[in-house]
Amino acid sequence: MVRAFGSAFTLDLRLNHHLLASHYVERHLGAGSNGSHSTGAGEHCYYQGRIRGQPRSFAALSSCQGLRGVFSDGRATYLIEPQAGAEHGQGLRPHIVQRVPSCPRLGCLFPALSQRVPGEIPKLRRRRQVRRAQHTVHSETKYIELAVVNDHQLFLQLRKSVVLTSNFAKSVVNLADMIYKEQLNTRIVLVAMETWAAEDRIRMGQDSLETLNEFVKYRREGLAEHSDTVHLFSGRTFQSSRSGTAFVGGICSAARAGGVNEYGNVAAMAVTLAQTLGQNVGMMWNKHRTAAGDCRCPDSWLGCIMEDTGYYLPRKFSRCSIDEYNQFLQDGGGSCLFNKPLKLLDPPECGNGFVEAGEECDCGSLAECARSGGNCCKKCTLTHDAMCSDGLCCKGCKYEPRGVSCREAVNECDIPETCTGDSSQCPPNLHKLDGYFCENEQGRCYGGRCKTRDRQCNALWGRSSAERFCYEKLNVEGTERGNCGREGLGWLQCNKQDVLCGFLLCANISGSPRLGELSGEIATTTFYHQNRYVDCRGGHVQLVDGSDLSYVEDGTPCGPGMLCLDRKCLPATAFNFSSCPGSWDGKICFD
Repeated sequence: MVRAFGSAFTLDLRLNHHLLASHYVERHLGAGSNGSHSTGAGEHCYYQGRIRGQPRSFAALSSCQGLRGVFSDGRATYLIEPQAGAEHGQGLRPHIVQRVPSCPRLGCLFPALSQRVPGEIPKLRRRRQVRRAQHTVHSETKYIELAVVNDHQLFLQLRKSVVLTSNFAKSVVNLADMIYKEQLNTRIVLVAMETWAAEDRIRMGQDSLETLNEFVKYRREGLAEHSDTVHLFSGRTFQSSRSGTAFVGGICSAARAGGVNEYGNVAAMAVTLAQTLGQNVGMMWNKHRTAAGDCRCPDSWLGCIMEDTGYYLPRKFSRCSIDEYNQFLQDGGGSCLFNKPLKLLDPPECGNGFVEAGEECDCGSLAECARSGGNCCKKCTLTHDAMCSDGLCCKGCKYEPRGVSCREAVNECDIPETCTGDSSQCPPNLHKLDGYFCENEQGRCYGGRCKTRDRQCNALWGRSSAERFCYEKLNVEGTERGNCGREGLGWLQCNKQDVLCGFLLCANISGSPRLGELSGEIATTTFYHQNRYVDCRGGHVQLVDGSDLSYVEDGTPCGPGMLCLDRKCLPATAFNFSSCPGSWDGKICFD
């Protein structure tokens, strides 16, 4: 129980078993080449839950060295942390509780009220996890395996303490995980953390996008741990209108799976992390769609997470953001999110819903076991003749036969997953190898998606591609309305054979693009060709991460046996597509 501002808040909390992976590693880098020290997870003391009796409430707290985190009663948000210097005290520890009124403007950026709260933090009671049924890519639980790097400035902000820095970062991820779990059926799992205790390991500037580009280079060269994305937690404030920067749709990519998040309290930084991870999984800022009235936020008072309107501590994703995430998955993005990491191996506890060391099964509490799995699992031991108790490939306590479908294909370039016959779990989500034909042999699979100019124009503008004649006439010009990229302050002409891989030209487009920001105006050109008028239009569209959507995507067909790569039209043989042994008998290669 926490008493503050004349109220008593009883917090019902449960340990967040999903926060840390079993192979989680923590590393802090000191001075010199021998200054690296790695440790395990340490104390696991990160909880999620609600205020008792208040269904619109939430809480995400840690009990490491006092109580630190956030809780809300739906009317105001409360930030709690130990008073400075009290983290290492015994028994009664004074805490500071700050109340942030739920107001929708930047005037609420700084807490107006705070109160010192003496008292002993009660022992937090663990509650059982409730597991969700898994059926499709939308209803199946996704897992973002996240690595976090804390820069030197954050280390300084947190009193040059590796422990405080680590606990702060975990508290941020714990709150972001609660947001994603409740609204997106997606868990955020920490697989690694690195703290730059002596100095920054990259060049840190005031431009967050430049810092992001430097950071992803460091990720490729300096971080050995596997992750779906890596995010920098910085103690700096960047010269940007937003608190974070990330590559849009970059999840699962070694080159683009990253983000930068600037300093704030736990709650503010968790919202920033929710935004930047949202960009990684295909979400856009809701600016244009909100203005058009087709993207309403369910919380008009607190606002929504991907809104660009200065709300403080929003907790909800708009319908648009959720649709963009689902469409990203439907288009074949995020294939790495379906691999469930092993949770942190706490001391085994029968009845917590997780199969741990010494257990054959664990269907949860008595009530949970009565709903599902209880006939197959008794006291965390499989019943007589039972092979399994849960999983998409477990039915009637037996493994589903080999070949039974457990996850449908989401598009032409995906493949359905089937049970193996010797496991209760559905295999990892895979897609066809690059190079397969799709869309009636008009497109090619590339990175799990079907690539055509029509699809790209439709995704960006809601229209089809312009005719080939437009590409042939305009992209050889080397002007703003037709080119193969920039060269200094000018434009590159396309070689004749590369025109279909240059500037993206679409038919009858107008207004704002569905994605990104239009730089300048739409260039419109009309030709009279073969006794009719041909409409050719294009616009330079950029994402907040600097990506340019104005050019034909890699992997798009540009002729018989030819595909685009870096604005060149190359033979498919140049892509070194993997061959599939036995493909003559109809088998499909996958990756």
